[in-house]
Amino acid sequence: MIQLDDNMLRRLQMIQLEMLTEVDRICRKCNIQYNIIAGTLLGAIRHKGYIPWDDDADVAFLRPEYEKFRDACKSELDKSRFIFQDHRNTKGYRWGYGKLRRKNTLFLREHQEHMPYMQGVFIDIFPLDGVPDNYLLRSLKNFECFCIRKILWSKVGKFAEKNFWKRQAYKVLDKLPEKTVFRYYHTMIYRANKNNTRMVRILMFPTPNSEYGYYRNWYEKSKEVEFEGKRLQGIQDHDSYLNFKFGEYMKLPPAEKRKVHPVSGIKLIGK
Repeated sequence: MIQLDDNMLRRLQMIQLEMLTEVDRICRKCNIQYNIIAGTLLGAIRHKGYIPWDDDADVAFLRPEYEKFRDACKSELDKSRFIFQDHRNTKGYRWGYGKLRRKNTLFLREHQEHMPYMQGVFIDIFPLDGVPDNYLLRSLKNFECFCIRKILWSKVGKFAEKNFWKRQAYKVLDKLPEKTVFRYYHTMIYRANKNNTRMVRILMFPTPNSEYGYYRNWYEKSKEVEFEGKRLQGIQDHDSYLNFKFGEYMKLPPAEKRKVHPVSGIKLIGK
């Protein structure tokens, strides 16, 4: 595993900032609503930029806005610098959300070296879909999301999982036809957006809270926030969102909880 020093981490962050700025440019031009979320929004509020040890960036769209952004990338994205990937346009891509990547870079997550697509420095582009208002049904939806996510993860899990028996299970799951799995996922998306539910979530990403979702109205109202000297769109009621997600979010976590992702290969641009 490659340990990023402070200089490499900062260069990585600045490349990601390029992509955040490109998302903002496209969305302003095409009247698309987005929000920086999770640690990226926390960084904006607490640090006016990146959390010092953070090595990724997250952007979220309610599903209709995600589809608008995906379409806008076909004509508006600066393709000399960036590429947008998701499972609909990138063969072998196994995630149920998109990534914007910087060309002429490399950022290999550990155990993903075999994945058959360009793996440059990226930011995550998340679609948010509805989940049931009823708590029991939402809990069942969470289990459904867990199962499909693990099937998609199996291509990596059969190498990354340390437990022998779980690795064997992933090897079996990996034999399921990819087209069939994504066909089922698209059925999930359709069902999730038939009604304007109170809560939403990223279907193919863990939602580690007991509510198994986030309030839709958080993502419907945005405001400009300062991030590394740029003005990006963030959740207007950031206090409620960040308290819900992180608890006492203005308090720095202890050093042992300041995690970065394991990386096996990296190539950056800039100094």
